[in-house]
Amino acid sequence: MPVVRSSQRKFYRRPKRKSCVFCSEKIAIDYKDVNRLQRFLSDRGKIVPRRISGNCAKHQRELARAIKRSREIALLPYTLD
Repeated sequence: MPVVRSSQRKFYRRPKRKSCVFCSEKIAIDYKDVNRLQRFLSDRGKIVPRRISGNCAKHQRELARAIKRSREIALLPYTLD
C-alpha cells in the first residue's frame, strides 16, 4: 500500500459564487437593450444558464423572457453563425 504524504494530497475548492449583476447594480431588464442581452447568449445563440451567468432565479427568468421577446421582433437572432 503506497504512503500518501501530506504534500501530495490535493484539495479542491469550489469557485466563489458569482453575484447577480441585476441585483447588485439595480438594473432593469429591457428587451430593447440588445447589447446587454447579448452578454447572456452563448456563441451559438443559446441562453446562458444561471450557474454560469451568476444571475438569481428571478432575474434569470426575466432575462430569458426578454431575450425571447427581442428574438421575436428580430432584435436578436435565434442562431448565430
